[in-house]
Amino acid sequence: MATNRVATTVWEGELVKGSGVVSFQSSGIGDFPVSWPSRAEQANGKTSPEELIAGAHSACFSMALSHGLTGAGTPPTRLETSAEVTFQPGEGITGIHLTVRGTVPGLDEEGFAAAAEDAKKNCPVSQALTGTTITLAAELA
Repeated sequence: MATNRVATTVWEGELVKGSGVVSFQSSGIGDFPVSWPSRAEQANGKTSPEELIAGAHSACFSMALSHGLTGAGTPPTRLETSAEVTFQPGEGITGIHLTVRGTVPGLDEEGFAAAAEDAKKNCPVSQALTGTTITLAAELA
């Protein structure tokens, strides 16, 4: 069964001086302010499309890795994933770096690295970002 999720942004004003609010309507978790300076300079208490992508990617990757490890008979106890999305004004998103540290009883570093590479390749957010360079660092805790 397919699912749909909805987020809406209301933007007011021009790009550099304007600002907006992203509302996560499907979950109702709240409204998050966005602005050009939060995207290209300092966050200043506001988010950016790139930070939202980083959140989506780190969550999707963690779920995919957990699923793969569990399917292989080595379910993780804990996975901590960060996604760093690089934005270059005038160019766009120039890369994403995933870092994962996992606690996986019964698995060695080589097996963990292979599972992490598979999750990077197959998580739906990675697939949606095809064309963007995605790098990965994986280590066991």
